[in-house]
Amino acid sequence: MLKRVIGTATNLFPLWSVLTAVLALCWPASFMWFGKEAITWGLGIIMLGMGLTLTWADFGRIFQRPGSVFAGVSLQFLVMPSLGWGIGQLLGLSPEMAAGLVLVSCCPGGTASNVVAYLARANVALSVTMTAFATLLAVVATPYLTAFLAGKMVPVDAWALLKSTFTVVILPVVSGAFINQFFRKQAEKVSSVFPLVSVVFIILIVGFILAVKRDSILENWRVILTSVVLLHAGGFILGYFLARILGLPEDARRTVSIEVGMQNSGLGAKLASTHFAPMVAVPSAVSAVVHCIFGSILAAYWRSKAVEKK
Repeated sequence: MLKRVIGTATNLFPLWSVLTAVLALCWPASFMWFGKEAITWGLGIIMLGMGLTLTWADFGRIFQRPGSVFAGVSLQFLVMPSLGWGIGQLLGLSPEMAAGLVLVSCCPGGTASNVVAYLARANVALSVTMTAFATLLAVVATPYLTAFLAGKMVPVDAWALLKSTFTVVILPVVSGAFINQFFRKQAEKVSSVFPLVSVVFIILIVGFILAVKRDSILENWRVILTSVVLLHAGGFILGYFLARILGLPEDARRTVSIEVGMQNSGLGAKLASTHFAPMVAVPSAVSAVVHCIFGSILAAYWRSKAVEKK
C-alpha cells in the first residue's frame, strides 16, 4: 500500500512542478526559507538516490549496447547545447538569460527521465545507463561546454564549475552505487522512497529560485517561457528523429528522445546559483517545470503505441 502511494506521488511529478511554480510566483514567502546551502545538500541527496538504483552491471551495459548508448549520449551533448546557444541568439536574450539557457542545456539527463522512459514503454535499462554515463561525462562536459558557448556572454570559471560538478555529482552517485553493490538489501529498502525524496527536493529547489527571482520572471515571462519551451521541444523532437536516422530501434528512439529532451535542471540551478548572477538560474527553474510536462504528455502518447519487438 505504501509503495503504491509513493509510486503515485512520484508519477505526479509534473503536477507538483506546476503547483510549485504557481505557489512560488503567487506566494514567494512559502519557499524563501530554502536557501542556497540547502540546494547543495538537496542535489547531493538526489544524486545519492540515483546512485542507489545503479550497480556495476548498469555501467557494463555500455559495452553490451555501445551503439545506442554512445549515440544517445553524443546527441545529448551535441543537440541540446547547440539548441540552447542558438535559441539565445535567435530571441536576443540578455547575456545572463542566454548563459542560463546554455548552462541547463549542457546538463545531463535527470532521474525523472527514467520514470518517463518507463511510462513511455521505452528501454528503461538503456535510459538508466544513458543517465548514469551522461552524468559521469557531465563532470567535464557541462563546465567546458558552458565555458565554450557562454564564455563570451558572461564570465565562466570552467575549473570552479568542474569542482562543483564533481562534488555534487560524482561523490554521491558513486557512493550510492557502492552501497547498492555491497549492501543490496539495505539499499533496496531505502531506494524505494528516494524517487519521492528526489521529487520533493527538486520542487523545493525550483520553488526557491522562482520565488527569489519572482519580479524578474513576471516581467520577462514571455521570452523566458518561449526559450525554454523551444529548447525542450527541440530536444525531444530532434532526439527521436536523429536516433531514427541512426537506425536505432523504436524503444531506443523513444529513450534517446527522452534523455535528450529532459535535463538535470537541479544541477543547472545549483551551478548557476553558486557561480553566476541570480538571473542565470531562472532558465533551470523554468526548465524543471516544462520538461516534466512535455515528458508526461509524450509518455502518455507513446504508452498507447505498442513497440514492435524485433
